[in-house]
Amino acid sequence: MKAHILATTAAAALLSACTTAPGGEMDPIADAAVDAGISIPNGTGYFASDSDLPFQAPNFDAISQEDYIPAFEQAMRIHKAEIEAIKANPAPPTFSNTIVALEKSGRMLGRVSRVFFALTGSNTTDRLDEINTEISPKLTAHGDSITLDPVLFQRVKAVYDNRAATSMTPEDATLLENTYEGMVHAGALLTEAQRERVKAINTELTTLTTEFGQQAKAAMADQPVIFDNRSDLAGLSDSDIKAAADFAAEKGFPGKYAIALQNTTQQPSLPSMENRAAREKLFMASFHRADGTTDFDTRQLIAEIAELRAEKAALFGQPDWATYAMWDRMAETPKTALDFMEQMVPALAATQRREAAMLNAAIKADGGNYEVKPWDWYRYANRIKAEQFDLDEDAMTEYFQLDKVLEDGVFYAAGKLYGLRFERRTDLPVYHPDVWTYTVFDRDGSELGLFYFDPFQRPSKRGGAWMSNFVDQSFLWDTKPVIYNVLNIPKAPAGEPQLVSFDNVNTMFHEFGHALHGFFADQRYESLSGTATARDFVEYPSQVNEVWATYPEVLSNYAKHYQTGETIPQAMIDKIEAASKFNQGYDFGEVVEAALLDMKWAALSKEEAAALDTPAKVDAFERNSLKELGLEIDLVPPRYRSTYFNHIFSGPTGYSAGYYSYLWTEMLDRDSRKWFMENGGLTRANGDHYRETVLSRGGTMDYFKMFENFAGRAPDVTPMLEARGLIAGDEAADSEVSDGALPGTATE
Repeated sequence: MKAHILATTAAAALLSACTTAPGGEMDPIADAAVDAGISIPNGTGYFASDSDLPFQAPNFDAISQEDYIPAFEQAMRIHKAEIEAIKANPAPPTFSNTIVALEKSGRMLGRVSRVFFALTGSNTTDRLDEINTEISPKLTAHGDSITLDPVLFQRVKAVYDNRAATSMTPEDATLLENTYEGMVHAGALLTEAQRERVKAINTELTTLTTEFGQQAKAAMADQPVIFDNRSDLAGLSDSDIKAAADFAAEKGFPGKYAIALQNTTQQPSLPSMENRAAREKLFMASFHRADGTTDFDTRQLIAEIAELRAEKAALFGQPDWATYAMWDRMAETPKTALDFMEQMVPALAATQRREAAMLNAAIKADGGNYEVKPWDWYRYANRIKAEQFDLDEDAMTEYFQLDKVLEDGVFYAAGKLYGLRFERRTDLPVYHPDVWTYTVFDRDGSELGLFYFDPFQRPSKRGGAWMSNFVDQSFLWDTKPVIYNVLNIPKAPAGEPQLVSFDNVNTMFHEFGHALHGFFADQRYESLSGTATARDFVEYPSQVNEVWATYPEVLSNYAKHYQTGETIPQAMIDKIEAASKFNQGYDFGEVVEAALLDMKWAALSKEEAAALDTPAKVDAFERNSLKELGLEIDLVPPRYRSTYFNHIFSGPTGYSAGYYSYLWTEMLDRDSRKWFMENGGLTRANGDHYRETVLSRGGTMDYFKMFENFAGRAPDVTPMLEARGLIAGDEAADSEVSDGALPGTATE
């Protein structure tokens, strides 16, 4: 997913000046610099100007690791000079010479940041990690020097206070409001002493969260689980066992077998492994990867991050980090998010207990003299699923070949819904040989943008899957989107077909949903463009796009057996759909637990956070927080433990106090799927309507209003609960959400 790298203001993120805007429009920064007698330095090196490649795509062949530090330092100096020109402008503050000028500042910084942070996520090196550690605090301090500048804020405030008398488009008005509110949220109204403390906290947090992210990645990538005997891996395919042997040799353990950890608590090899002791070994290595059991321990980092966040919130008069962080969310308040999640807990807990009893019965029938543990759960759940629904997941994988899923599935659905067309190209430099590129053509045949696809797992890549931009759409700059999707699919051995699991199929459709959100951006201002939306809205379009993975017309076009070319039988798809509500005690439970755990960390007061001053207390807090939920946490641990919960502890904010977003947006998603199916499914009319009302709107309007423009009504939680099997259709009550309120809550 897309992330803004440097939060200067909500409006002024990562842009810069030129002497004239596209079409000859005069640049307010250049004008102000001349009038104020301020000289803005010229940049040098690769990042000093826009790329001359198509769509301004990065020329990775022309960039070296040693380019980044000089480019960052130059870009910050230029950006600072641009800000000084805006501040020193002798003309009264106007929307153009202050708000648009801010929007246009920092363009070189945006170019280098986008490329650098893309690589530290997807293809890092020791040197890039060193640069990240060095530069991230400097970027934070630089951003704070802008957002917390009292002179600059007075100019912004003057425009904001005069907004009623200013002629603006709706997008202009949103930009002004975001700029003002973003600076207030950053600390513009605090005392000078408070602002200085906020700056210090921000710098400390950047250092700590950068270190957390690097430690969490290393704890995953540098700790493969070693097995001595082939029999330990009984149940895995011959190719998987060969890959494990090759990986062990690569890691210095010839004659043994190694399995790489993946980012979640559960590990994909566990269901197939017959040896229970080996399953436990793999699970426990994942569960304890960064909690001091080995050389990696992130618990002290967590304690310091939590304390600093709570202190920062207190400076703003807020009771906790969650209240402070959720200021611009669709849900708006922690109470709304918590009430939304907690209403699911009773049914979810009952489902966990019911499913555990089923698994224990299966274990007993299999001759086992033990009760189910997390490392057993999926092995027996998959067995019951196969028996009840006659579903063979290994056989299903044979119908999903990576290139066909992408081109004949993901792209095909986008063509049917939105009229898009894709052409593979091999003429553009990429940051890794495994990256594919495509030109995307719009419904009228014009070039819409450029798409990079980076599918395979590798040690230099962090776990998970995401989308972001190398170039954002903007009419101000006349730029079209350059977007990348990154996944972590295990790469098949050389010479073997690249098959993927159905989970990976869903992920491909999901991440391309983010890409569509970026490609259909239709904004003047980059900071409002595409996926620049609230944290608890941005996952919504991506989740909706998953519905087309099993839509019959799409499925029959891409799901072909890799050997015979036979289309996947409809009966197999029916089984997938029938089985989708099974095992929700774990599948849904681990996500709910992670979301609630996140909110527990974010709900700490300054005093409570300060009391968690040892690793043991961090462990106890996590344990007690999870126990309070009333869920079966010993059977179903959270999707991420705190010690490797990158979403909430890596980066300045990430998904902190926001992991609930995946659940919130699933509500919007399931309700939207219902709308699509009630209105004819995969049609251009439906696609064009969704593009017009949601995908093209960026962050320019109220999110509830955006949804209502699409669906004709407020969102309803019932389809989500039904889809998860937590309520039956005849149990559905009126659970409509309106104006940020949820069932049983008041709008705050």
